[in-house]
Amino acid sequence: AEAMQKVGQFIPQNLALTVWAYASVRHDAPTLFDKVVAEAMQKVGQFIPQNLALTVWAYATVRHDAPALFDKVAAEAMQKVVQFIPQDIANIVWAYATVRHDAPALFDEVAAEAMQKVGQFNPQNLANTVWAYATVRHDAPALFDKVAAEAMQKV
Repeated sequence: AEAMQKVGQFIPQNLALTVWAYASVRHDAPTLFDKVVAEAMQKVGQFIPQNLALTVWAYATVRHDAPALFDKVAAEAMQKVVQFIPQDIANIVWAYATVRHDAPALFDEVAAEAMQKVGQFNPQNLANTVWAYATVRHDAPALFDKVAAEAMQKV
């Protein structure tokens, strides 16, 4: 209850970490998640890549519908994708695939960036990334080839 009254004062990191924490323990707080959507929509331009990825990951994890937020995060993520670390890449595409939110331009941008960083991915990042592309049926054969080569080295 206290958090809901103060959401308007939260900086982007507070918004992202709050919904991440609730989602991590699968605590249902739809009113809080709605308030965070409203606030995040205004501040998404200030989010760093990790905050973008954690936020959509949290909404996908608890299956809280927030299509406008997902649209806004996709647009912002495309501008910051070169700053994404492998965990952010895997989390963001996993989130969009999990809720089946259509974002082909985001998936194209992320695939191009993932190709550059695939050597830094851990096995879970590799698996979650290709799972997301397969789930939404987004064609990315070069990424799949690169992931396969990397996975062979980690098996």
